[in-house]
Amino acid sequence: MLILLLTTFFSYMESKEIEENKGRMALEISKTVSFIPNIIAAFQTSDPSKTIQPLAEKIRKETGAEFVVIGNKEGTRYSHPQTALIGKKMKGGDNQRALKNGEYYVSKAKGSLGPSIRGKSPIMNKEGEVIGIVSVGFLLEDVHQQIMNNVTKVLLVSLFALLISLLGSILLGRNIRKDTMGLEPYEIAALYKEKNAVLHGVKEGILAIDKHGFITMMNQPAKRLLHINGTVRNLKVDGLFPSDYLYEVLKSGNPQADKEMVWKDKTVIVNCTPLFDENGVSRVVASFRDKTEIEQMVNTISEVKRYSEDLRAQTHEFTNKLYVLSGLLQLEEYEQAIDMIQTETQVLQFQNSIVFNHIKDTKVQAILLGKLGKASEKKVKFEVVSDSQLEALPSHFKLSNLIVILGNLIDNAFEAVYGFDSPTVKFFVTDIGSDIIFEIADNGKGLTEKEIPLLFGRGYTSKKGDEPRGFGLSNAEEAVLEMNGMIEVQSTPESGTVFTVYLPKEYERR
Repeated sequence: MLILLLTTFFSYMESKEIEENKGRMALEISKTVSFIPNIIAAFQTSDPSKTIQPLAEKIRKETGAEFVVIGNKEGTRYSHPQTALIGKKMKGGDNQRALKNGEYYVSKAKGSLGPSIRGKSPIMNKEGEVIGIVSVGFLLEDVHQQIMNNVTKVLLVSLFALLISLLGSILLGRNIRKDTMGLEPYEIAALYKEKNAVLHGVKEGILAIDKHGFITMMNQPAKRLLHINGTVRNLKVDGLFPSDYLYEVLKSGNPQADKEMVWKDKTVIVNCTPLFDENGVSRVVASFRDKTEIEQMVNTISEVKRYSEDLRAQTHEFTNKLYVLSGLLQLEEYEQAIDMIQTETQVLQFQNSIVFNHIKDTKVQAILLGKLGKASEKKVKFEVVSDSQLEALPSHFKLSNLIVILGNLIDNAFEAVYGFDSPTVKFFVTDIGSDIIFEIADNGKGLTEKEIPLLFGRGYTSKKGDEPRGFGLSNAEEAVLEMNGMIEVQSTPESGTVFTVYLPKEYERR
């Protein structure tokens, strides 16, 4: 459409310009002829046509004009391309301005040769009197033919340009659709919005680099995870954090999965995926996960599972006792059944009176009740010290953390006394002062001075077997530190071990 409009406009302007040029040329030729001395002098002779006709014809042929007609003041021709018309009156009716007023002008009129565009100039003698006229013209038919020839050329060029532009548009469209994978603009815009929403909505950190190692995209979780502030677009990835995995994927084109990277105070799990184009690997996208959070989640699930197993053990123990009681009643051993009920009732009353009367926090109550059942099943005496005192815990004391801390320490104590005579584990808690203090003591074999510093190391264990061990105390310490607390160990060989945990009531986020 634009090419068509431009072509029409150019054709119109071209036609106007050609007409103006022809008129201007005719006028200039007529002016020049009107000042030729021989022509002026010929007007004084008896036969002006004899001198003027050859000159006029020569000028006509050299200038390409259709006619050069010279006439006297009365309009009688002294020259004409058709010699038979010499001596006759000039036609067109457009001589008056030149003959009467001495004007130089361009006009359009129909003469003896047909419609034409003419340049009119008066011929003056030395006194300045008008003695004749010069009329130089070009046929409008020839002018229109020239216009058509020029417009045809313009149209051909425009048509060629149109074909080239159409071909270019088709090729460009194909190339663009190839780059955009056949998506329409509105689909690309929708995908862009969705991409931004996903990038900033996921919890994982996501980062992308080009083949030169410059960052092209990084979402906010990645910045938080890697402790990066401000914009990083078009910065080299090298100086921001260890980038060996990224460059390895760029070089090999092979994805890297679940690689661990230590960065500052965090252990980060990295996944790197290459993006390809026709030249090979063009970009690498990496995702980051905080391994610490994953480990905490796994540990919490593990401890909750252990807690549920403790409740199952308690249920199992009471089920066994109910079976025994049922057997005694069936055998009509009523006295033994009554003694068993009274004994169990006394034990439960004593334990529950301490748990429910001295310890008011339901989370700790639940943990202790589960451990009481487990101790009964393992034939371990688990005693809640009667001096214990605990009100409801502050809101930042989460059940998951308490399960990890108390569950691991109590279970560790149960295992420490397993196989000993009179295995006993004591639990004490107090909330007097600014800290909540938990104390778990056992009468096991105790620890040496060399073993105590290794206790909280991940994977350290003094027990034998194929089952993975050595994570319970490490998890407990991490949970204590997360709550801004501390844990102490006191132990001597053959005298048992005491774990003391201090958790501040007021929690300050580090």
